[in-house]
Amino acid sequence: MKELANAIGVSHPAFKELIRRDVLRRAFVRHPFFSDVFEAYRLDRKVGEFEEGTLIAKTVEGVEVVRGFPKIKRALTLYPTIRRHFDGSVAIEEKMNGYNVRVVKFGKNLYAITRGGLICPYTTEKVRMLFDHTFFNDHPNLMLCCEAVGEESPYVPHKLYGDRIDFYVFDVRDKRTNEPLKIVEKERICDEYGFKMAKIFDVVDAKNAHEVVRDVVERIGREGREGVVIKDVEMREPPIKYTTSQANCSDLSYGFRYFGEYGKDFLFSRLIREGFQSWEFLEDDKAMMERALRIGKAILLSMVESIKEVKSGKKIYESCRLRFYDLEVLELFKEHVRRLGVNAKFSEPKKDGNSYVVYYMKYMKSTTDTIKHILEGNLWS
Repeated sequence: MKELANAIGVSHPAFKELIRRDVLRRAFVRHPFFSDVFEAYRLDRKVGEFEEGTLIAKTVEGVEVVRGFPKIKRALTLYPTIRRHFDGSVAIEEKMNGYNVRVVKFGKNLYAITRGGLICPYTTEKVRMLFDHTFFNDHPNLMLCCEAVGEESPYVPHKLYGDRIDFYVFDVRDKRTNEPLKIVEKERICDEYGFKMAKIFDVVDAKNAHEVVRDVVERIGREGREGVVIKDVEMREPPIKYTTSQANCSDLSYGFRYFGEYGKDFLFSRLIREGFQSWEFLEDDKAMMERALRIGKAILLSMVESIKEVKSGKKIYESCRLRFYDLEVLELFKEHVRRLGVNAKFSEPKKDGNSYVVYYMKYMKSTTDTIKHILEGNLWS
């Protein structure tokens, strides 16, 4: 444990105190599937220069530190925000609707680390199938920052990106310093090693980017896509993100479907985004009414669906389809979920070619209990 403490520049007693305060938490379930890792902790919040989600691991090759992915700030207006934030050329990149994964190599195997710093067995199995080791052998100091997308996602299932799960590189970074490579270097690496990459719609001067971004956002919104990330092509300035109205409403629909599990900040912030976007896009009365209807449907219909289910005696679950190629990984993922404190149940695995299909159902206890309490005639507190 002293080696792990030294890796993040704290004393051994300070490291143990961080564990006691749950700032440092276990990052994986010990299992032969993770044979290259002896011990691993993740930062649950920022400590010194190390971001939340940073992984500190004792591996067969020594102690490894994989920096947490920096949080990307959000723009509520395009003008003058982009012009004020950037100077020079910016890339307008797709913000895909999935979950953030850092892919690294420890020892002989690849590992997938989620934004929170957890080594996820489900994601690791897929990473090992879809990525070869060549890039990591050539560049042992780098990590691939990817968006994991697709219908068979345990965290953010979305049919838009296909019926399986896939990975799109959006950054390549030094895993120890978190320094990002320039956009052109990332493109070269993805081309050389055959990685899929988050789409770059355009590269423009920051002074006029707001007009291009607006056009892109309106177009991809109609396609049901999430939004864009605006990046300095040299990656000297931190990027900013901006989402479509359709993505905001999709989030609202999800949040009100499971309103007991999601805080007011989650819902309120998305409504604020809609207000600023409607104003900046100079919507006429018809367009504004269409937006209002879209927001209203997202809020009301999903919540009423949950109320009807509880009234009929059902419990509220979020269900998604997963695919495993090794039943040992399924059992490991079950333990992974249990340690996360998720109340879930799994269907029996069904053989499908060389894989097994399993349905993963997360029980939304707070929403279920709240609706039941209200339907029994109790008052809203």
